Amino acid sequence: MKTRQAISKISLALVLVFSVLFTSCEKEEGIDIPSGNGNNEIGAIDQGINIQRDFMGKIVDESSMPLSNVSIAIGNKVASTDANGVFMISNAQVKERQAYVIAEKAGFITGLKTVVPTEGISNVQIMLVAKNLTGSVSSGANSEVSLTNGAKVKFDGAFKDEDGNAYAGNVDVYMYHLDPAHANVYDVMPGNLQAINSNDDEQLLETYGMLNVELKGESGQTLNIADGHVAEIHMPLDPAQSGIAPSTIPLWHFDEVNGYWVEDGEADLIGGVYIGDVSHFSWWNCDAQFPTVSFCLNVVDDTNTPISNVKVTLGRAGEVYPRQGFSNVNGEICGLIPANETITLTAYDQCGAVVFSTIIGPFSTDTNYGDIVLSGAVTEVISGNLVNCSNANVTDGYVNLNYGNQEAFVEVTNGAFAMNIIKCTSINTFSLEGIDYDALQSTTVLPFNLSTPNVGSIMACSAVTEFISVQVDSDPAEYLLIDLYAYQEGPVNGMFVVSSQSEDGSIGVGGDTTTSGTYTTPDFWVQSSMLDMDYNAPDTLQFTISNFGPIGGYVDMTITGTYTDTSGVVKNLAITIHVLRDS
Repeated sequence: MKTRQAISKISLALVLVFSVLFTSCEKEEGIDIPSGNGNNEIGAIDQGINIQRDFMGKIVDESSMPLSNVSIAIGNKVASTDANGVFMISNAQVKERQAYVIAEKAGFITGLKTVVPTEGISNVQIMLVAKNLTGSVSSGANSEVSLTNGAKVKFDGAFKDEDGNAYAGNVDVYMYHLDPAHANVYDVMPGNLQAINSNDDEQLLETYGMLNVELKGESGQTLNIADGHVAEIHMPLDPAQSGIAPSTIPLWHFDEVNGYWVEDGEADLIGGVYIGDVSHFSWWNCDAQFPTVSFCLNVVDDTNTPISNVKVTLGRAGEVYPRQGFSNVNGEICGLIPANETITLTAYDQCGAVVFSTIIGPFSTDTNYGDIVLSGAVTEVISGNLVNCSNANVTDGYVNLNYGNQEAFVEVTNGAFAMNIIKCTSINTFSLEGIDYDALQSTTVLPFNLSTPNVGSIMACSAVTEFISVQVDSDPAEYLLIDLYAYQEGPVNGMFVVSSQSEDGSIGVGGDTTTSGTYTTPDFWVQSSMLDMDYNAPDTLQFTISNFGPIGGYVDMTITGTYTDTSGVVKNLAITIHVLRDS
């Protein structure tokens, strides 16, 4: 095989970036790195020098349910997902323009994702698809296997094993067709649509459908098409693309060694189906190709403060399914866009509402567009502190945020966490789950209200079912874990009291209503031996009820603001309550 190298412009794939740090183990046996099957002569994309970067990601199934115990390999490091489907890896050796992520779990098609690593922590989102037997054929005879949507493969009966030997016997065929209309197409597909064409030029692809085929012999061995033979693949066209689909389109196979697409033949559009011949199986893709430029922008609010976790789509004219990305903790998004074309840029809040849209371009060279100001967007910083069962700050962990229709993760840095979000107009509640990754401990899911976005101190300790945390100024939070009591007096939504009295201290909190919302004194009150509070002095305390459950359910609330102690000193107070209701 000839060796040719195409040195192309630096390009960045859209990537959601969070901040998480975790020390993982070195790569061990047990995770198989897939081997490429390509027989055509291709060049190589220059992905830059070796660097070390940190990663965090989540692996889910097709129902968006988290998958645990998924084996993850990035560069020279491996890890496994936890009960939330989350993995964390630090100091993985990757290329400056490409980090290749391999996710393996028995019963699923291997996930093969590439991202461009950043200076901070790069996020990886992968949806694994179940590997289902589609049909069986026999060697030595023409046959075909099809899916219900019309995707099809026709075989001429010639197969080989992994050593290149001719195979005779029954062949199990596993097929999966990825429609461009799939809601999570970018999480399922391999790579990031980075490709190299037959001229050794780096390209950006626009997919018209992908097909994965795996062949297994009677002993479970991996098979492929015999040398000198081809199979005919059929991929149905998505109706939404019928008006723009070319009559002939390049075929691309995914290079499972190098982590990008390679041009390899073509397919013709016949009766709403792309039909073409392939000489081997992995992933195949029907794609239009475009020259590209690198493009970066920063998402900020009116005060020039970066906003994280903002969904941004970038679409060329006529593109049915535009690319999308999420801003990182610095508000930055970088990606490939087609050169010399106008692009529609649209930003969304956490509930999917459009908050910004504009036409940009065309661009003929790599471009840093600068700030995209989301004027009028109301932002909130959700913050707090996560401790472990010993009341020490969690050093290797994360917090899972659910707000609107988005889920996001944020790193814990010596216990502290913070995340900027755009506030939806109709939703004022959110939930958090703090995870001590090293100790495999969790806070469980805790409800909160955006009226008090600083949630105070929360404890990741599975043995702890209820707690009250009290923090004064920047002093370490104190936790009350025993003799906790919560009850309601009078009619529904009437007066309530939450209290604790033990050797660790006493506290009492109460109010005139149990309805969710934010209240102030004198309708609500707090008394504690831990505060030395001057109860006759004014305060700025806000009491936010997120949840007041039935008997046996949880009372969740926060108290934040300032009070004056008996020496006349004004102090900051943060109390978090997660207590089971007794009566």
